[in-house]
Amino acid sequence: MYRILKKFQDIQGAVSISGSKSESNRLILLRAYMSYFKIFNLSDSDDTQIMLSAIESDKKEINIGHAGTAMRFLTSYYSSISENSKILTGSNRMKQRPISILVDALKDLGCDIEYIEKSGFPPLKINGKNILTNSVTLPANVSSQYISSLMMLGVSLENGLKIKLSSEITSLPYILMTKKIIERIGGTSKIYDREITIEPLTEKVIPEQFVESDWSSASYFFSIVALSKSATLTLSTFFKDSLQGDSTLVDIYKIFGIETIFEEDHIILSKNKIDLPKSINLNLKDSPDLAQTVIVTCLGLGVDCTLEGLHTLKIKETDRLIALKNEIEKFNVDKVEITENSITLENNSNLKHEVIIDTYNDHRMAMSFAPLSLIVPIKINNPEVVTKSYVNFWNDLESLGFNILKNK
Repeated sequence: MYRILKKFQDIQGAVSISGSKSESNRLILLRAYMSYFKIFNLSDSDDTQIMLSAIESDKKEINIGHAGTAMRFLTSYYSSISENSKILTGSNRMKQRPISILVDALKDLGCDIEYIEKSGFPPLKINGKNILTNSVTLPANVSSQYISSLMMLGVSLENGLKIKLSSEITSLPYILMTKKIIERIGGTSKIYDREITIEPLTEKVIPEQFVESDWSSASYFFSIVALSKSATLTLSTFFKDSLQGDSTLVDIYKIFGIETIFEEDHIILSKNKIDLPKSINLNLKDSPDLAQTVIVTCLGLGVDCTLEGLHTLKIKETDRLIALKNEIEKFNVDKVEITENSITLENNSNLKHEVIIDTYNDHRMAMSFAPLSLIVPIKINNPEVVTKSYVNFWNDLESLGFNILKNK
């Protein structure tokens, strides 16, 4: 357990954030499908290290722990390697996260996949084979990672792949990211209203790739600046033309008076004095990973909020809607309500001190609540969970003057 507090509410400094986990994992997988190319500024997250290790491993059983991206991406990858058999498994929570939509799609392509325990869920036995079918249909409203997984598979197939979507797309920015990364390495991808086409990539020489830093990780520092009295904070390496949907932070946090200035390869955050809104209503269907950060910012500032478009949060590392409700209620707020798709907060300005935050093996629960220590001292259980996406998080907070007392 860590006890976290910040004596003064002023923030000055600079933080260098590791490469995007989403970009890194896509580039690593595409490199495995195609031919070797250099990747700079790779994420140092646990999830990315798991992807690297799994692809390089010659073991028959691959355990990816809590890494949901690795589970979705590697299911397609192992299915396409002829005469290669793998068992793909993970943590207890991973065994509760559905994967049937992706498995059904791969089976429609002729892949050989079996459920070892519960039907529709990992672990999987995958017998790789040469995939000849070039068209598949699946719903697009559950997880964009299923679609991204198939898009990257399509690059490696002799006949490419046509993906027909039977429902509206969830988290479109992540699919657009996959498209743009495929194009960056020389591939061709087209996205229509309900159809995605991927051409086979025959190019053998792929240019070096640079990974922009992770906007999801940057979100916690946007929250810190919002909860501060005054701030000037530099974050690197970030660009205006980001592939990452979570770069919408720049617009969202204008609501809280945060100005973002882009300079070459970094951004500078500062806080302007504004009249905060009494309440906000946001649809985060294209950036659901920001929900925890945004609602905790609202909690600290005393702003009521309703966040919608969050149905995918129920199949993350934990059911994030239930987890948020449980932890926010500990601060004695007026009301927290959740539906299958949303969360609503009505604040009480007198937040309880020394609340112990449970993290549910979810990195984003730990990091989203940490900025609240600018307002009230808090305690966080299982703080090491942050390494899933942000290895240096606690060190970076200490560099900004946060006091982190371990085992307190």
